[in-house]
Amino acid sequence: MWKTILAVSFLSLGGLALAGCDEGGKDSFVLCESTYALCTTAACTPTDGSTETVSCACDVRTGYSAGEKPCTGKVETDKGTEISSRYYPIKSYAACNNDRPWAWCLDKPCIVDEDDPTKASCACTVDRNQGPYLVVTDTYTDTTCTTNLWSSATVDGVNEITDFLKTTKELKPYDIKVLNAPN
Repeated sequence: MWKTILAVSFLSLGGLALAGCDEGGKDSFVLCESTYALCTTAACTPTDGSTETVSCACDVRTGYSAGEKPCTGKVETDKGTEISSRYYPIKSYAACNNDRPWAWCLDKPCIVDEDDPTKASCACTVDRNQGPYLVVTDTYTDTTCTTNLWSSATVDGVNEITDFLKTTKELKPYDIKVLNAPN
């Protein structure tokens, strides 16, 4: 479920941040420019001994992105360079309506791979039973929603963040194609 962020414009570590809030007090997001992890197509694997956290293989990007929290940019830690997972507009997805688990990565901490700085490993939480969720893909098969553990969000959540991006000038959303939509 997307959480509320106060509407504020400010500079954060790593770049310009813009926040939005609609008049109805609905959920709000923060748009900013920084280095971030993009997990929208990330496959995830269980971490040792945890049923609540998974490791997701995400891409490192620099530019505008959206999240529920301000951008952090790159932060040096004892584990390596840490960045946050953020959202960038998607073009298509498959809607899944089953009880399979999926990974919630938005605003989660990620460690940049020392050997390949274009990749990051993100510690995402396991979720399920939140309503229809999605798998970001450009092709759909009968197994899209029944195999792998994917970084995901609810369909409603993607609609909310897409509506937010429509109000920004820096990062416009695409017209999203639902690949397995009923005709």
